[in-house]
Amino acid sequence: MRIATYVHEGRRRCGVVEDTVVRPLPDGTSAVEAAYGVRPVGAAVPLADVHLLPPLQPPTLRDFVTFEEHVEGVRRSIDGSGGVPAAWYDAPTFYFTNPYAVIGPHDGVPVPPGSQVLDFELEVAAVIGSEGRDLTPEQARDHIVGYTILNDWSARDLQSREMQVNLGPCKGKDTAATLGPYLVTADELEPYRDTDGFLRLALTAEVNGEVVGKDLLSNMSWTFEEMVAYASRGTVVRPGDVLGSGTCGNGGCLAELWGVRGRQDPPPLKPGDTVTLTVEGLGSTSNTVVAGTNPVPLPTGRRRSRERP
Repeated sequence: MRIATYVHEGRRRCGVVEDTVVRPLPDGTSAVEAAYGVRPVGAAVPLADVHLLPPLQPPTLRDFVTFEEHVEGVRRSIDGSGGVPAAWYDAPTFYFTNPYAVIGPHDGVPVPPGSQVLDFELEVAAVIGSEGRDLTPEQARDHIVGYTILNDWSARDLQSREMQVNLGPCKGKDTAATLGPYLVTADELEPYRDTDGFLRLALTAEVNGEVVGKDLLSNMSWTFEEMVAYASRGTVVRPGDVLGSGTCGNGGCLAELWGVRGRQDPPPLKPGDTVTLTVEGLGSTSNTVVAGTNPVPLPTGRRRSRERP
C-alpha cells in the first residue's frame, strides 16, 4: 500500500494511492494508522489535482550513516582525511536531526542562511509503526510499518566548520529534509529482500535532469532491523519515528564526488537547480532550490577572564 498526505481544495487529508488517483481516508487518519488497514471513504481524486505533503510529520528523525563508500568520500571532502574511521564499524551510528525541517516531495528548498555550498543526500527511511524498547533485529522487523525517500539537505560549508567543535552536525543540516512521495508499507518491499536481509532497491540521483549518482540500497552495512534495534537500545522507538539509512554511495551526494574528484564537480546547488531522487518501489521526489534568507548577525564567542567568585 502507498499512503499519501496531501492538500486538496484547501483540506489536509491522508489517502491511499492507486495508480494515478488517491482515495481519501477518514478525517484525522494518520499515515501510520492508514498503514494498518484503515479503509478509504469518498471519491477518488486525481493525484495531479493535489499538493503532496510529507507523508508524515515525525516526532523524531534519526539519520544514520550506513554506507561505507559515502563515509570515505565525504570524509575526504570535509576534512581531507582518507579511509573510514575504525569506530564506524562498531555500530550503526546516527544523530538526531530536525523534525520541524521536514518538507514535501515537490516543495522548494531554501538555501540555508549563510551557506554557499548546498548539497543533497539520497537516503531511504524506515518508519516505526509500534512502540518498542531494547528490541532484537528479529523483533524490530515487526515494528517497521513502512519506508519512504529521505533527502537530507546539507550546507557543507556550515557543516565542515561546526564539526570542528566535535559536536554536530547542527545548522549544516537544519533547513530542509524531504520525505516522500509516499509511505510505502513494508509488505510492498518484501519481494526486494535478499538472502542477507537487505532490501535490494535501485537508487538514482539527478541534478537538472543529469544522473549524478546510482547505487543499491543493499550496499548498506547494517539492515534497517539492526538500525532499529540499536536505536531502541536503552530507550524507546515510537510510532512515526523516522530512521534514515544515511546517504548511499557512488554519487548519493555531491560532497562524496568532490572528495573523490578533488574538486567541486558538479558545483554546489544554487537557486533554480532541481534535484530528483528515485528509489525503486518507493517513487520519486523532485525539489527545486530557492533563495533563502540572510543570517541574523550574532557576535562571536567572548573570550572570558575566567574570574571566579
